[in-house]
Amino acid sequence: MPTRRPYSSVIVDGLEQAPSRAMLYPVGFSEEDFSKPQIGIASTWSNLTPCNMHIDTLAREAAQGAEDAEGKSVTFNTITVSDGISMGTPGMRYSLVSREVIADSIETVVGAQGFDGFVAIGGCDKNMPGCAMAMARLDRPSIFVYGGTIQPGAERRDIVSVFEAVGARAEERISAEEMLEIERTAIPGPGSCGGMYTANTMASAIEALGLSLPNSSAQEAVSGAKLEDSRAAGAMVAKLIEDNVKPSDILTKEAFENAITVVIALEGSTNAVLHLLAIAHCAGIPLKLDDFSRIGDRVPVLADMRPAGNYSMSELVAIGGIQPLIKMLLEADLLHGNCLTVTGRTLSQNVADVVHYPPNQKIIRSLDNPIKRDSHLVILRGNLAPEGAVAKITGHEGESFEGRARVFHGEEEAMASIMDGTVVPGDVVVVRYEGPKGGPGMREMLSPTSAINGRGLSGKVALLTDGRFSGGSSGFVVGHVTPEAFVGGPIALIKDGDSIAIDAVKREITLAVGEPELKRRRACWEPPSPYARKGVLAKYARVVSSASEGAVTDVP
Repeated sequence: MPTRRPYSSVIVDGLEQAPSRAMLYPVGFSEEDFSKPQIGIASTWSNLTPCNMHIDTLAREAAQGAEDAEGKSVTFNTITVSDGISMGTPGMRYSLVSREVIADSIETVVGAQGFDGFVAIGGCDKNMPGCAMAMARLDRPSIFVYGGTIQPGAERRDIVSVFEAVGARAEERISAEEMLEIERTAIPGPGSCGGMYTANTMASAIEALGLSLPNSSAQEAVSGAKLEDSRAAGAMVAKLIEDNVKPSDILTKEAFENAITVVIALEGSTNAVLHLLAIAHCAGIPLKLDDFSRIGDRVPVLADMRPAGNYSMSELVAIGGIQPLIKMLLEADLLHGNCLTVTGRTLSQNVADVVHYPPNQKIIRSLDNPIKRDSHLVILRGNLAPEGAVAKITGHEGESFEGRARVFHGEEEAMASIMDGTVVPGDVVVVRYEGPKGGPGMREMLSPTSAINGRGLSGKVALLTDGRFSGGSSGFVVGHVTPEAFVGGPIALIKDGDSIAIDAVKREITLAVGEPELKRRRACWEPPSPYARKGVLAKYARVVSSASEGAVTDVP
């Protein structure tokens, strides 16, 4: 039986804590339970999104695993919001805010209740980094469980199929009946969006960090494997408590380099840059934008995954998930194999008995036949983004773009002009005042990028924003432009017709306007009124850091 109880003993031991024990009897504690380590089960269950609608089942499995290992489990909830539902609306402003609320609430409950360790279960984009941030802040034995990927819809559709169908319908390339059929059949049940979008990207990154059990990131939401993963996580936390293995033992600089490497190989979401910076901040690890460039120079893109590629996460699951990829990257000396994981073993030890992908599979390329020989996540700098910007350049859309600016104050203006045909080939669509402070909340631009693709403009139009992108976005897109427009960054000074050049090879983004003219424009610029003056959005805008620092709120 586990004996270590460094936190719960303070809550329930001794005469003076009799009132605490009295409060716990009604919620299911027996007298014997007070001598067991307490294991929190942080559940992001809700019935408002397919990503999380099944997580109550996984939480019960994790709780049972903790009980089987002679711990005492206590389940509690935190929030989730759905990016897919709020995308393209004012509600999307709350998406990145929810990451902070999730991290804060898990930290609050675990700290207040004195849990000795915990399992955190997440199933939507901000759940995962929020859970990992709380794990890093609390530094108590803990494991992350991914809720799992959704199964493909009819004709291999997913949520991005619906977003792109909107543009296709506007162009009258599909009928109203076809549009309705796509809408009705794209989402068949529980699980996170099915490509290498943000959820699957972050689940894979967290596994590569060492914070989840092997292959937790590559399981279908509705599967026996996911139930077993959840139960095993509950049991493993009890062992981590006994062995005193904490996130600070796992979250080293080398672990973050492993996560970046796996994200690049999988052609993962640009959001991984934002979220890994935030997790590293919480762990006290000095991760910087330039680390993504340094690692990206030597790591190829290997996965032919949606949105730029052809395959879904379910299809990757069917050939072995990401463990064979980790083994392949280790054998090529592209990962740090000595990094500790929540199994109590190193990354190399975890994959020692893993078999390689089956021959003739087409999802993961070999290292000598990559999709792209270096990273698709390109950190750009220049007079338009002196503190950096993040581009998603897969190679399908080319490696450079030069065009004339078409400037919009906010996503809605841009979307209307894309849908009505105002945006034409050769345009650089500039969507500004969507940064962490100016949005606030740094909305994702899946609706505009999908509409561009749906209207047949992919590769003919670039999109530049101080907001960010969904993992489902594809095309020539540049986000996280810093400084953002709301604080007077150069993106605020662009005018319609200005020439903008984006060069992914040189990693430059240049506004072809001379410094004297920019100085004149800056003297005339005034910040717009804040979107919110009270409530959570206003509070967030006051304290949030730059996107180049992870857009975190727990800053000095």
